[in-house]
Amino acid sequence: MMGVPRPTRAELAAAKDQTIPDVIAPGLDIVFCGINPSLYAAATGHHFARPGNRFWPALHLSGLTPRLLRPDEQDLLPDFGLGVTNLVARATARADELTDDELAEGGIRLRKLVAEHVPHILAVVGVTAYRTAFGEPKAVLGEQPEPLESARVWVLPNPSGLNAHYQLPDFATKFAELRTATHTHAR
Repeated sequence: MMGVPRPTRAELAAAKDQTIPDVIAPGLDIVFCGINPSLYAAATGHHFARPGNRFWPALHLSGLTPRLLRPDEQDLLPDFGLGVTNLVARATARADELTDDELAEGGIRLRKLVAEHVPHILAVVGVTAYRTAFGEPKAVLGEQPEPLESARVWVLPNPSGLNAHYQLPDFATKFAELRTATHTHAR
């Protein structure tokens, strides 16, 4: 399977504070929202690109995509009714480098993005970031009681390889619950 070459240490260092364009279109079934790009993702220009990230395998195992997509195939997501963005655009080595203010500002930006593109569901991957961004300190995984603009909101666990609380089968189950709720199946 072809893919993007692994970034060098220099390329990773140069990726700090860089951004990745959203993969989004009007009226998608689900827009996934990461916390922010990793240095690896920014260096490659692809969302959830770091080896060990479970996002792409979870999409496939949940039935949201008909096959396992590589990060460099992210532009195919809208063909499956899916999109991807981030709460905070700037790349960091770890999400805990972000400030609460940055996350709150990201929540405001996300509200505008949802109002503009009108997805059916916004799926935020990372409950702690969601809590901070939207001032919901008691939020739990799953569907949230309040929509964001017209979109239903789901919170999923962060698929980063650094999240040791969940393994790939757990992510696939959570993503499948979301798929079932949206009635979206791989096209």
